[in-house]
Amino acid sequence: MSFSLDQLQAFVATVDTGSFSAAARRLGKAQSVISTAVSNLEVDLGNSLFVRSGRYPSLTPAGERLLTEARVILERCEHFRGIAKSLGEGVESRLVLAVDELYPQEMLGVLMEEFSLRFPSVELELLFPLMEDVSRLVVEERADLGIMWRQEILPSVLNFHALGWVALKIVCAPEHELARQQVGWEELKRYRQLMVATRNDSEEKTRLRMAADVWWVESQWVIVELVQRNLGWAFVPEHVVASALENGYLVSPDLEFDDHDWPVALELIWHKQRPLGKAAAWLKTAAITAANRTK
Repeated sequence: MSFSLDQLQAFVATVDTGSFSAAARRLGKAQSVISTAVSNLEVDLGNSLFVRSGRYPSLTPAGERLLTEARVILERCEHFRGIAKSLGEGVESRLVLAVDELYPQEMLGVLMEEFSLRFPSVELELLFPLMEDVSRLVVEERADLGIMWRQEILPSVLNFHALGWVALKIVCAPEHELARQQVGWEELKRYRQLMVATRNDSEEKTRLRMAADVWWVESQWVIVELVQRNLGWAFVPEHVVASALENGYLVSPDLEFDDHDWPVALELIWHKQRPLGKAAAWLKTAAITAANRTK
């Protein structure tokens, strides 16, 4: 069995336009070329694709089934051409982005939507490590770019750009003891605290520790679930708990020592000695631009 892309294009164009003559006009070829290509395709496949008894050709059952496969083949060919074109222009074939869950998912969604439109052929991997685990991936060159909360001491091989601030809120379940009183430092120390856990032991992970009793959890979203079950209180990014606070599943205690949210700085990081390709460079600029729009 042997067939060509030109034959598949003639087949699909005939279906889409409704006739051999219209397909010829779309493809810029003579009608005889299109009808011959389709006839040869039928011979090569050993199946009739069209019923030609009427004024316009109509698909046979075999033609309907093979049309789906023909479209897939042509789409993959276009994808193949796109990748080849991107590589020829110096665009990476693959990009890895490591993002702390502190970064609002809506901003990330908009960023990825724009990235998809500009670099449809780039394979993208999104990782969601926590805190200094982000910088570790970039240092080890397992991620091209990282978005993380600001480290007190950033590895010297990394460059950074400030992206702004994310508000952390102290939250607990409505039935928690902290929800029933004005809360001071000593009250926070008395009750279990749920904290995000990195896979490395470091001072960063203990920066916001207040309680003696701590559960370490490797997910902001799981922390929210556990807090809702009254298993402790936590510092959680405002965008992560907004819905739970609005619906009354969580509350923010009345604090006697501070009337404001706790801001945490976000940074975009990349390796100084690893040149960014076109896609990574665009993503870096777009993340900075998006951050500036929200300030």
